[in-house]
Amino acid sequence: MDEKRGNSGEKTAPEEALTGSVRDYRLPVGTDLLGRVDGFYHWQDLRRQHGLWPYAKSTETAPKTHCAAKTDSGEEISGVNFASQDYLSLSSHPAIKQAAIDAIGEYGVHSAGSGALLGNTRLSLQLEKTISDFMGGPEVVLYPTGWSAGFAAVQGLVRSHDHVVLDVLAHSCLQEGARAATQNIHFHGHLNLEGLTRRLQRIRSADAVNAILVCTESLFSMHSDTPDIAAMRAICDEYDARLLVDCAHDFGCIGDDGLGHIGLQKMIDKVDVIIGSFSKTFASNGGFIAVKTRAVAEYMKYFSATQTFSNALSPAQAATVLAAFEIVASDEGKRRRLSLMDNILYMRSEMAKVDLEALGHPSAIVPVRVGAEGLARIAARELASLGAIANLVEYPAVPQGGARFRVQVMADHTRGDVDALVRLMRQAMQSADLEFRSYREADGSSLKRGAVRWNAASNAA
Repeated sequence: MDEKRGNSGEKTAPEEALTGSVRDYRLPVGTDLLGRVDGFYHWQDLRRQHGLWPYAKSTETAPKTHCAAKTDSGEEISGVNFASQDYLSLSSHPAIKQAAIDAIGEYGVHSAGSGALLGNTRLSLQLEKTISDFMGGPEVVLYPTGWSAGFAAVQGLVRSHDHVVLDVLAHSCLQEGARAATQNIHFHGHLNLEGLTRRLQRIRSADAVNAILVCTESLFSMHSDTPDIAAMRAICDEYDARLLVDCAHDFGCIGDDGLGHIGLQKMIDKVDVIIGSFSKTFASNGGFIAVKTRAVAEYMKYFSATQTFSNALSPAQAATVLAAFEIVASDEGKRRRLSLMDNILYMRSEMAKVDLEALGHPSAIVPVRVGAEGLARIAARELASLGAIANLVEYPAVPQGGARFRVQVMADHTRGDVDALVRLMRQAMQSADLEFRSYREADGSSLKRGAVRWNAASNAA
C-alpha cells in the first residue's frame, strides 16, 4: 500500500502497519510448517520499519527509574522508565546485589538439576520456609518462573474428567495449564460473580462427581482491578469447587503487611491454592505455589511438569528472593510500599487533570487508555522519541479498540518522574492524534470504519 503523508508532510507508515493484530496470525494454514509464518513476519517487520513495533526492547543499563534501552531494531532510546516490573525498586538494591554475589561465591551460578532431583540448595529450602512464614504457614513449592507456577497449579492437579472455570481475563499460564489438563474449560465474564455461579450450576447439574477448580487473580494486570475473593469462596463452597488465586502483581507490594489484596480481604487462609511470582516485587525470576497440606505440596512436586522437569531456581535467584523478602517484611519494606502507593495516587491524580484516563484501581500498574490500535502504535513511537518508556498493550491482550499503555510504577520514582511521564504522554497522544487523523480522513481508509480518535475532552476510543 502506498505511503501517505501526515499533516507535517513527512512520510508516515502504510495503513497495513496500523491495522491487524497478532491474533490474525495465530492459526496459519498450509503444509509448510515453517514457511507459513512468513505473513506474520512481513506484517511485524513493516511495523518495525516505521517505528511501530514497540515490543522486545532491551535495556542497556539497569532497569531503574531512568534507563537507556534499544528497540529490537537497534534504535537507541532513553529516558524516564515506567516499563520495568520492579515495583519496590529492589532489583538494584545494594543488599539484593550483595546476596546474589555471595551466593555465586558459595554455590556458583547454576542449580544443575530439577527440584525433584538434586537441584535444591540450602537457599531454596530456606526460601520455602520464609515464604511460608510470611504467609502464615502454608506449604510452599518453588518453580523456576512465575508462569511455570501458574501453569503447574492447574496442570498438576486437574485431570481430564475434571473442570476448570476461569475469569475470561485469567493469565495465559492458567489458561494454558487448563488446556494441558482437560477439555472441560469454562469461562465467565470478567469479575462477574453471577456468571461464575451460572457456570458452576451448569457443571454440577451435569457432573456431581468430578472436581472443579475456579481460577482468578488478585490483581488483573491489564485492567488493574481485583475480584471479591470472599464472595468467590462462598460460591465455590456452594458447588464443591476449589479456589485458586494468582497474586503475581500485588503480593509483596500492596497492603501494610505486603500480602496484597488477598491479605487486605483477609482471605489468605481461605484460598485453596495461591500462586506467587518473584519477578514483580522480589527482583528475580521464579515463582511459588502455596497450599494447605503437605500431601498436596508433595503431589505437586512430582506431578506438575514444570517442577519435575525444569531446572530449579539458581542459587543466586534463591538468595536474591530471600534478601528481598527480608526487606519486604521490614520497616524499610513498609516505607517502600508507602512510597509506591504515594507515587501511584499522585500519578492517577495528575493524569486526571489532563484528561488521561487511568483504568482500574490504584496499584503499581496504571493502565492508560488510548483506544484504536493504530493510534496507540503511533503514540508509543512518539512517547519513546520524547524520552519516556512505557509498554503498549493492544488486542488481543486487551479488547479490540481498547489499546493502552501499561504504566508500571516503582517506589523510587520521584514526583518529577511522574510529572515528566504525564506531560510527555499527553504530548505523544496529541501528536499521534494529528497523524492518525490523516489516515482516518483518507478516501477508502479502513481506519475510518469504527475508529474514534483520542481527544483530551472525552478520551473516548
